[in-house]
Amino acid sequence: MTTPEPPVIEIRNLHKAYGELQVLKGVNIAAPAGHVVSLIGSSGSGKSTLLRCANLLEDSQQGDVLFSGEAVTWKGTGHNRRPSDARQVTRIRTNLSMVFQQFNLWAHMTILQNVMEAPVTVLGHDPKTIEDRARGLLAKVGIGDKADVYPAQLSGGQQQRAAIARALCMEPRALLFDEPTSALDPELEQEVVKVIKDLAREGRTMIIVTHDMRLAADVSDHVVFLHKGLIEEEGPPATLFGHPKTERLKQFLSATVSA
Repeated sequence: MTTPEPPVIEIRNLHKAYGELQVLKGVNIAAPAGHVVSLIGSSGSGKSTLLRCANLLEDSQQGDVLFSGEAVTWKGTGHNRRPSDARQVTRIRTNLSMVFQQFNLWAHMTILQNVMEAPVTVLGHDPKTIEDRARGLLAKVGIGDKADVYPAQLSGGQQQRAAIARALCMEPRALLFDEPTSALDPELEQEVVKVIKDLAREGRTMIIVTHDMRLAADVSDHVVFLHKGLIEEEGPPATLFGHPKTERLKQFLSATVSA
């Protein structure tokens, strides 16, 4: 009998506070290889904080963060807790690529240079090999003709697709999306949604924080509804959206659909 592969990302009993404000109060999530997990909930529920803790952009006060079964090692306690092994953090981050709400492209670099930068400078890969990969990824997300222009010359939807190509160029084990469409108008939003759906069909491991319930329903294997720093309800999208059990989720979905 073979041992099952551990999840690419697993979070156990995670607690996160900013001073006296408790943002996460003991959260457990797991993203197995090839699965898409969506995090939904009202503003302030802890979704984006959870994603940033998963990527080690934020330090948590309690709980475990594991990558492919490898637990992050910590030193200190409470608000003084920090990862104890900088090399481990770097290794983990190179296997996780995050796509932010506001694109975060470098304005002084062309789109091609933006996509190539991290694999060449962080991973030390051959620039010619990375250029070929980068051009292929830009074509994949539908902006292959924009390689030599600058971010300011692109629409918001095009910039976000460039950010996704940049994330993919690192060949990560998982992609993390923090509200990838919320800064876009509805028409441009659909350009990005299409790319994310294509990635889901390819079997990419992803955790997506989103306000778009249709996107969460269409691409997710598992949906987590956060409320006041706790998981209020979770399960397959058909169950969560079709048969919500808790009154809070029913209220949330009703408000979201009517918005």
